[in-house]
Amino acid sequence: MKVLIAGAGRLGTQIAQVLAAAGNDVVLVDIDDDRITELEGRLPVRLLAGDACEPAFLEHAGALTADLVIATTGDDEDNLVISFLAKRRFAVPRVAARVNDAENNWLFDQNWGVDTAVPVAMPLISLIEEATGAADTVALLRLSKAGVDVIETAITARSRAAGRTLAEIPLPEGTVVATVVREGRPTVPASGMRLRPGDELLLVSHAATEQEIRAAFQ
Repeated sequence: MKVLIAGAGRLGTQIAQVLAAAGNDVVLVDIDDDRITELEGRLPVRLLAGDACEPAFLEHAGALTADLVIATTGDDEDNLVISFLAKRRFAVPRVAARVNDAENNWLFDQNWGVDTAVPVAMPLISLIEEATGAADTVALLRLSKAGVDVIETAITARSRAAGRTLAEIPLPEGTVVATVVREGRPTVPASGMRLRPGDELLLVSHAATEQEIRAAFQ
């Protein structure tokens, strides 16, 4: 699946990391050149700097062939414009948009090209579930097209994984760590990375259960 994500804040980068780890072709764009430069080499996605509210830039970013567009900027007006262009001009099959101000919920409908409106408080896992059409370890989410589950687990001072490297943690077969979010920043995981309390891990697996992931880390 080809996914175009507008907005490279914490939410956008986490979604990009998870969807890329699930085998999707992901493009992440942001109007802030410095933010894109900061993320280079840290995410397995294509990064572009530019204004996603501009039709020419959206086309350059791949809107014409995208299966899914997700607008996750911190500005509701921008998210509506991006959604409208994606649906009306580029005929993107599925469009999801973040709603930052609850008073604007009524605007985020199919009149503006929005298939799925996502409140800002919605958990990451639920957002991905809504956009793609499911404690310390979050319940399983099924990405049906990719045939994988996404599981989130948080490291605390009491977790058995705290202080250990990723290489020291035996994972169930067919399971990979997609990203480690540390201090609000997504990080491409390396085998020698030592886990700390406060780290949040997103794992992608073809077969592992929530209980198996919890047993490995908690």
